[in-house]
Amino acid sequence: MEQTLVIAMVGMLGIGAQWLAWRTGWPAIVLMLAAGFLAGPILGLFDPEHAFGPLLEPMVSIGVALILFEGGLSLDFRELRHAGSGVLRLVTLGVPLGWTFGAVAAHSIGGLEWPVAVLFAGILVVTGPTVVMPLLRQSSVNPRPAAILKWEAIVNDPLGALCAVIAYEYFRRVAEFPDASLVEVVPPLIFAAIIAGLIGYVAAAAIAWSFPRGAVPEYLKVPVLLTAVIVVFVLSNTIEHEAGLVAVTVMGIALANMNVSSLRSIHPFKQNVAVLLISGLFIILSASLKFEELAYLNWSFGLFLLALLFLVRPATILLSLLGSSVPWNERLFLAWIAPRGIVLVAISGLFALRLKDIGFDGTALIGLSFAVVVTTIVAHGFTIDLVARLLGIKGSNRPGLLIVGSTPWTIALAQQLHELKTPVMVVDSSWQRLTLARQKGLPAYHGEILNEATEHNLDLTPYAVLVAATENEAYNALVCNEFAHDVGRDKVFQLGESVEEENRYALPPGLRGRALFESGFGVEDVNERQAQGWVFRKTKLSETFQFEAAQQHLPGAANMLLLVREDGTLRFFTHAVRPEPQPGDTIISFSPPQQRSPEEIVARRAARRQKPSAAEQEA
Repeated sequence: MEQTLVIAMVGMLGIGAQWLAWRTGWPAIVLMLAAGFLAGPILGLFDPEHAFGPLLEPMVSIGVALILFEGGLSLDFRELRHAGSGVLRLVTLGVPLGWTFGAVAAHSIGGLEWPVAVLFAGILVVTGPTVVMPLLRQSSVNPRPAAILKWEAIVNDPLGALCAVIAYEYFRRVAEFPDASLVEVVPPLIFAAIIAGLIGYVAAAAIAWSFPRGAVPEYLKVPVLLTAVIVVFVLSNTIEHEAGLVAVTVMGIALANMNVSSLRSIHPFKQNVAVLLISGLFIILSASLKFEELAYLNWSFGLFLLALLFLVRPATILLSLLGSSVPWNERLFLAWIAPRGIVLVAISGLFALRLKDIGFDGTALIGLSFAVVVTTIVAHGFTIDLVARLLGIKGSNRPGLLIVGSTPWTIALAQQLHELKTPVMVVDSSWQRLTLARQKGLPAYHGEILNEATEHNLDLTPYAVLVAATENEAYNALVCNEFAHDVGRDKVFQLGESVEEENRYALPPGLRGRALFESGFGVEDVNERQAQGWVFRKTKLSETFQFEAAQQHLPGAANMLLLVREDGTLRFFTHAVRPEPQPGDTIISFSPPQQRSPEEIVARRAARRQKPSAAEQEA
């Protein structure tokens, strides 16, 4: 009964912290740490070691393996090529430099014994994408430094695990055979890593061959994939301790680059599993902390944290990028930003349990890893915006709009938002249809939005809302359904009225985007009205000129489309949602031509006749 209660509490605290992070914008990892520490050491609500006993270590091991596999699936080399040579330098030069500098600092300043310092420094090369990506969205950095940070985090996540595995296996063999030479220790490690990598690659190739050929039914693909990861992990570990982490990492990277179309359908589930594992592991590890373990966090480790922030990271970046084409302001920015995340804590927690088996004290690793995570997230999270602005690499913080379909109507809408400084991008597969967008000077992307190549060539990060408005309403629904998982179901919109679920002749609401306009105008409706002279109008609200007054100044048939808040947030008027306009908002409406009364026409003509000519004004 205690175990079921603990599992329920872990799930509630982990997912609750993730939800609170989404609502408040605070770092999820800090909230999960606070929740686990409060439930464990402070309030004593549960103790994972007591609740799960000998099952705790294999649970953590399998959780770490699945997280590393999921991270490997994110490493698509086709996208990496677009990040430039900066990422390659940070991997080939930065990882060994960071590992070396970190080990020296952990031993000489932090006071860790050499084996523990070397292992911990190997894990410290990671900069997790789970914390880097939210920081980049929060600060809106220019594309090149943002791409370098993003791909450094994605690539270094598995590399940090490999560094830790190499260090652990080396010191384990030295502990078993104290008199063995370096030549006797290293080659077997390399051979075991190659075998583990081959096992992971063969498993990935088997999945890449079987999934597209229908050898596995759709409803079994996710269970088969997860089971294969666990089997590969356990099988590789029987060959060599912790070689399973190498195998599952290679398996994920190989699958990501084998162009398996069947994997696209499991991406949402993969993300859900990752969120559950990250939440659960973080709560379990933080609740497992003991106050005596935190006693290690003394002034010497405080100095080590300062060295990590101001010496190790800057030296690693500046030496790695020496002689590169990356400008100095971007190098300085990269030298400062390096938040650590869940992989650091998860791998530290795993090896903290293993180090004692080979005669080293690793009990402090969990507390140290949490201290590094909190320090880097707080230091970098609260300063990234300021540093980016001071170094001149600050982008726009305003949420952008991605418009699929280049038509006169969408170009007119894009112009309105462009004038309001809202980032906008028009996407269409026809170069000819994009002619009008190019003539108007609007950002445009020529390509099929549903093609995988678009993910590699078009950075979708700045765009918080998507509008699909091509001539084909079924295609619009397909686009909205495809991007609903990434953007959010409430952030994808299309033209056309949303029908009731009982209508068996129409697409169900669950497969389409939210309907633009309260009236549910379709493609033909807006085209017909635009041909009749309908236009978009912007109306700025204020304390003295509020929404009701604005409506009176518009033609009676005008339809409200969206409002733009002062911070750039976009809120659409739909059949289901009507946002509450506030002073400072700008309303964009789709309106018929302004019809003037005969009296207004006469008055305007009289005013023009009374206006003096230019010659009269000069006289």
